[in-house]
Amino acid sequence: MKQSFKTGFSFGLTSGVITTLGLMVGLHAGTHSRLAVIGGIATIAVADALSDALGIHIAEESKNNGNVSEIWESTIATFAAKFLIALTFAVPVILLPLDQAMTVSVGWGLTLLAMVSYLLARAQQIPAWKVIAEHLVIGVSVIAITHYMGDWIHSTLS
Repeated sequence: MKQSFKTGFSFGLTSGVITTLGLMVGLHAGTHSRLAVIGGIATIAVADALSDALGIHIAEESKNNGNVSEIWESTIATFAAKFLIALTFAVPVILLPLDQAMTVSVGWGLTLLAMVSYLLARAQQIPAWKVIAEHLVIGVSVIAITHYMGDWIHSTLS
């Protein structure tokens, strides 16, 4: 796979998992509303995917060493990965009771994060468990923080 696609895909997937889970968990804890969670997922899938794609685009341009087609490849790969990954989280929210959907979504997101971490470690020829553990600790931290933030907002503002 070309480096430009790897950059966009790995960034988009990771951001798609972390951002979407964080938003979903926070919205669920704060509102317990399926509509709010689905609305959040749709917003992440479009607005944040476009924002991240532009961010990668500008970051790649700032390096002053990539050709234009590689910059656009990273941009498009970032958008596509973030958009598609974010939308996968809507499936359990639509099909399952909301509490169950949240559990499935957290499992799905952490599995995706572990998989991309494993592939990254193999490509770098470093112990996979270290990379997986590091990335999962960050992911679980985001989930915990946004959950407690949602709880705090709910108890403070309702």
